[in-house]
Amino acid sequence: MYAVRLLARLKEAGRETHLVASPAGVLNVHHELGLDRKALEALADVAYNPADVGAAIASGSFAADAMVVAPCSMKTLASVAHGLSDNLLTRAADVALKERRRLVLMVRETPFNLAHLRNMTAVTEMGGVIFPPLPAFYHRPQSIDEMVDDTVERVLALLGVNEAAPKAWRGL
Repeated sequence: MYAVRLLARLKEAGRETHLVASPAGVLNVHHELGLDRKALEALADVAYNPADVGAAIASGSFAADAMVVAPCSMKTLASVAHGLSDNLLTRAADVALKERRRLVLMVRETPFNLAHLRNMTAVTEMGGVIFPPLPAFYHRPQSIDEMVDDTVERVLALLGVNEAAPKAWRGL
């Protein structure tokens, strides 16, 4: 749901999007939203096969502003933390880190074990942002869509998207 909403909001903001959907990601989007790979890929400007490590986004010469992994499995987190560029998704994340571009990992498995926490620390030390999609209840969301939208807007703000509209805390 987060990936689909991010793609929609980035399109609304006039940003070009490039998608790498892992087999597990496609399974999730099918289970959660009833979409297949083709429908998911249609939401992006460009879609890649995860095995295509020779794709444009696998190179630092590809001018990307930022990268978001939504959702980010613990396997992908571990691969990024340890520089295991064994598919296009993890290679593109490695490129984002080496080029000092914004990399946001929306980790979503809980509870965390020590390996997860150490991998999150490693990615953070390399310049990545660990962003578990935790809802902000102080805005009193009325639906799951509102919770997802609030999280997505916060991610967009992190990416520097001017059109982002996260709800600001106004104090007590």
